[in-house]
Amino acid sequence: MQSSGDLNTGVNEMRFYVLGIGPIGSLIAHNLRTVLPRTHPVTLVHKTARQAMAAKELGGTITVETQGVRQTSDGYDAEVFPRGSNVGMGLTHDLDNDATDLPVQEDIRSEPIEALFVTTKAHTTNDAITRLLPRLTSSSTIVLMQNGMGIYEDLLQRVFRNPDDRPHFILGANTHGAWLKGFYHVVHAGVGDIEFGIAPDARGRDFEASLSDQRVPKHDRTLQLDDITQPEDSSFERYRSLRHTVAVLNSLDALQTNWKPIADIQLAMRRKLVVNAVVNPLTAVMGCRNGELFKHDASRRIMHSVCAEAAAVYQAQAEAEAQAWLDSLGPDVDKNQVPIGRLPKALKEEQLVREVLRVAKVTGGNISSMLADVRKGRDTEVDFMNGYLIGLGSQYNIPTPTNSTLLNLVKMRGAIPIDQML
Repeated sequence: MQSSGDLNTGVNEMRFYVLGIGPIGSLIAHNLRTVLPRTHPVTLVHKTARQAMAAKELGGTITVETQGVRQTSDGYDAEVFPRGSNVGMGLTHDLDNDATDLPVQEDIRSEPIEALFVTTKAHTTNDAITRLLPRLTSSSTIVLMQNGMGIYEDLLQRVFRNPDDRPHFILGANTHGAWLKGFYHVVHAGVGDIEFGIAPDARGRDFEASLSDQRVPKHDRTLQLDDITQPEDSSFERYRSLRHTVAVLNSLDALQTNWKPIADIQLAMRRKLVVNAVVNPLTAVMGCRNGELFKHDASRRIMHSVCAEAAAVYQAQAEAEAQAWLDSLGPDVDKNQVPIGRLPKALKEEQLVREVLRVAKVTGGNISSMLADVRKGRDTEVDFMNGYLIGLGSQYNIPTPTNSTLLNLVKMRGAIPIDQML
């Protein structure tokens, strides 16, 4: 596989971290451990020593169940982040060690993190990454794979303000469905795919240069690892982890991963956001499975309204961005000949409605993550779903009353303890 080849050609040991050991995090960790040579450790970052203890009692084994067929993987390392002053430092544990108490071996881990897969809830991501900040450098690679949008922008504005110190970012759009049957036991309920792209480089390197190579016929052009870096590159060490992380992602065949231009990923994420902004809050408020939503005209009217608002704010955003680009052009360019603000077909209301209905059908038996959070009394990701659309509407002066109502209903539902329901 490409990852094994790329990681076995004179490359020193590279450790991959997974932050957020929920359904998707467990699924990703399992597939990483399955394809990676054992010379490249996979470390699971636990919130508490109790979680690490529970993992240890299971032998550090992750079980993935797909259509009743179970697969297991082991050989993970673990870190537990202590409370208090040691922010960014982890206590290291070997999940394969036979001892029954924690810590197995206490060792304040402080070496830089090269590759970090983040699958925590959107609203916890900023704080979680901030805890790791002392170990993240401009040579690190962070893979973001949350629901919702605005997480990447929030990190750049609040955590990584200096472009020179900013890690590389990979943005992923995941359509796999999964839920936890038990600790370290994930049911892969809906097989989808993971599309990912590399966020623009702070130093201007073009990671998609091969797509513009005029020497190659357009239909034969593909994204190339060598556009990221090559061993003879004077900046190889700065981009090494990014190249190898992309190579590993490309090798996760069971997850149907696909490296795409970042513009395509942003489109996929916008489309998925609207699906989540309809399905998640409605199921959270109504307490039903995804497939029960659109059997009645009332829910369909809400769906159409959310999709219409989303299409409107996306259109306004496209026009504003296109106008900003036109304004940056020189006076010798005839701007009247350049079409602006053309919204991709996939983001128009009719297509968004079709996508919502399609996803609700194929995930009909699923309980949405937002409903699960409400039932457990946890904060939800609604601010990064409906809240993101509301924010765009405010920025471009587009009303979003349906999204605002859904956001407020979810917050009300979360504020009422489930055991007080009549």
